[in-house]
Amino acid sequence: QVQLVESGGGLVQAGGSLRLSCAASGRTFSNYVMGWFRQAPGKEREFVAAINWSGGSTYYAASLKGRFTISRDNAKNTVYLQMNSLNAEDTAVYYCAAVPVIGTKTTAWVANEYKYDSWGQGTQVTVSS
Repeated sequence: QVQLVESGGGLVQAGGSLRLSCAASGRTFSNYVMGWFRQAPGKEREFVAAINWSGGSTYYAASLKGRFTISRDNAKNTVYLQMNSLNAEDTAVYYCAAVPVIGTKTTAWVANEYKYDSWGQGTQVTVSS
């Protein structure tokens, strides 16, 4: 497992942007698929985005593609989630997750939270309307 620490959450007005960061430590970061999930009050945790070890493959929840962008910097052991055009429905706790993988995975695979074995503590994002 790796240790994950999210940052960058906060309060933003509707239409604004935020960039979340997830710093990883403890293992070879570059072998991991990194994912972002979120959980709104009273709702189940849902997949947001994921990225493979090289950054060459990115995966998004269909409803978020075009507004959110995931990226990673293996030299810094950090993965990012750029969120644009935020609205009140984006209010949630955002979690970073990691899992070591070999080979290419499907969107369905990386969107499955039970595949991940390392989780951060979460960072709150609140969008005011």
